[in-house]
Amino acid sequence: MIRSMTAFSRVEDKADWGHAQIEVRSVNQRFLEVNFRLPETFRYLETTFRQKLRQRISRGKIECQLKFELSDAIAPEIKVNQTLAKNLSQNISQLQSLTDLQGSVDWVRFLQWPDMVIVEAANLEVVEQALVKLFDEAIDHLIESREREGASLKAHIEKRLEGINLQIEKVRAQMPQILTWQKERLLTKFEEAQLKPDSDRVEQELVLMAQKLDVAEEMDRLQTHVEEFYRILKKGGAAGRRMDFLLQEFNREANTLGSKSVNQKTTNASVELKVYIEQIREQIQNIE
Repeated sequence: MIRSMTAFSRVEDKADWGHAQIEVRSVNQRFLEVNFRLPETFRYLETTFRQKLRQRISRGKIECQLKFELSDAIAPEIKVNQTLAKNLSQNISQLQSLTDLQGSVDWVRFLQWPDMVIVEAANLEVVEQALVKLFDEAIDHLIESREREGASLKAHIEKRLEGINLQIEKVRAQMPQILTWQKERLLTKFEEAQLKPDSDRVEQELVLMAQKLDVAEEMDRLQTHVEEFYRILKKGGAAGRRMDFLLQEFNREANTLGSKSVNQKTTNASVELKVYIEQIREQIQNIE
C-alpha cells in the first residue's frame, strides 16, 4: 500500500507505575530524519526506539515525544547518607570549637555535599517494557495514518493517469488527419511554386515529413510509463523515488510531443500532459 509521509499518532497508557503518553509526528523529507524528546530517566531508550522506526519506515522527518509521570508507588527513594552526615557534623563542631566560629549550619549546602544524598533508583524494568510496547503501538497508528493518507494520494494520482491516457488517445486519433493535412499542404506549395515533381520525389518528401511528425514512439513510451505507474501504485511500499524518476520520463515525452506539434490539438495535448504530470509531481513529494 502507498503511504504518505504526513501523519500523526498519539497513544497513552496508565498503570500502577504511572502515566505515559507518546506522540509521533511525521512530515515529508527526502530521507529518514528522526528526532526524540525523552525524559532523562528514559533517554537510554532512544536507541531502541530509533531502531524500531528504521525497521518500519524508510522516509520522512519524524518527531517523537514521551511524556511521563511516575507514580508514588515506585518513585525513587531519597535517603541521607547518615554516616557521612555524622562525620561531617562532627568535623563542623570541632572546627567551631577550634576557631570560636559562630553561626548556624546552612543545611541546603550541607545536603549538597558530594554523596550526601542517596537516590535509590526504582525498579523500572516493568515500566521500560510498557514503554517499548507503547512505542510499537504508536508506530502502528502512525503507519495506519500514513496509509489512509496514501490511499487518498493514490486515488488522486490515478485520476491524473486517466487524464494522461485520454490525451494519448487524442494524439493517436489526430495523427492520420495531421499527415493528410501535411500532404495536402506540401502539394499546395508545389503548385504555388509551379513545380511538377515526379511521384518518387513527392513520396520521399512525404516519408521524411511523416518521420518528422510521427509521435507514435513517444506515445508508446508514455503509455508504458503509465502502465508502470499503475503497477507501482498497486505494489505499494516505499515508491516515492521511483515515481519521481518516472515523472522525468513522462515530461520528456510530453516535451517531444510539443516540439513535433504542427496542430493546435496536439499542442493542447502536450500542455495538458504537462499539467497532469506537474499535479502528480506535487502529490508524490509526500509519498514515502
